[in-house]
Amino acid sequence: MPQVSKYPVSTDVYNRIFEILFNAIAEVKSPYDVREFFEDFLSPTERIMLAKRLAIAVLLAKNYDYRAISKILRVSPATIAAVNVFFRYAGQGYKKVVKRILNEEKQEEFWNKLDDLLSETIPPRGRNWTYWRQEREKMKRERRKPF
Repeated sequence: MPQVSKYPVSTDVYNRIFEILFNAIAEVKSPYDVREFFEDFLSPTERIMLAKRLAIAVLLAKNYDYRAISKILRVSPATIAAVNVFFRYAGQGYKKVVKRILNEEKQEEFWNKLDDLLSETIPPRGRNWTYWRQEREKMKRERRKPF
């Protein structure tokens, strides 16, 4: 669990430090820069904690049950319940990010299915079809995500 100083800061200082933090994160543009920033800024434990919380919210939005989420991510049901409360009843921050992630997954899935349909109905000319099908299956397995 992260440690926070027992000495509280004033409201003005509190607001200012969060303004700086949020602006710093908003200014980072590329995924590579975001990764680099978080690797420098957060400890490995904090990165895992945040990533698991977001993954829990995504899996809850996909209607996974607590047991499956617990098994996949190695988290306790209490952690899942806490994320579920924030995800379902708190502000819109979680919902916006999760919705964006799910939309990107749906788009990627659509284009992958279209690619599969086109490539199965129109095989390449002059190729060994057995080898070609094996390569297609290998590509599909590599594209498949754990959840």
